[in-house]
Amino acid sequence: MIRPEREAAVRRLMEAVPVGVPPELPGEAVRRGARLLRLRRAGRRLLWLVLCAAAAAFLTWAALTRPWAEPPSLTTPPVSGWQAGMSLTCRAPA
Repeated sequence: MIRPEREAAVRRLMEAVPVGVPPELPGEAVRRGARLLRLRRAGRRLLWLVLCAAAAAFLTWAALTRPWAEPPSLTTPPVSGWQAGMSLTCRAPA
């Protein structure tokens, strides 16, 4: 389409009588918009609920398992009673 044809087409569109909006269209648009807002609000609330539940589950897990504590050593046996054994074998000279 060349420029004069485009200009003529635009003039025809601008000079034409605007098409009327059906009377039920604005009401339907308002209902759809309200429905979308309700769905978005419900979705946001659900996401916040899931986030809070995940945070509570994490805090409960962390309080019970204490992941920051050092785990027991698996390479050496537990040492118990070493002070009593030391006192028998290593006596100070009298």
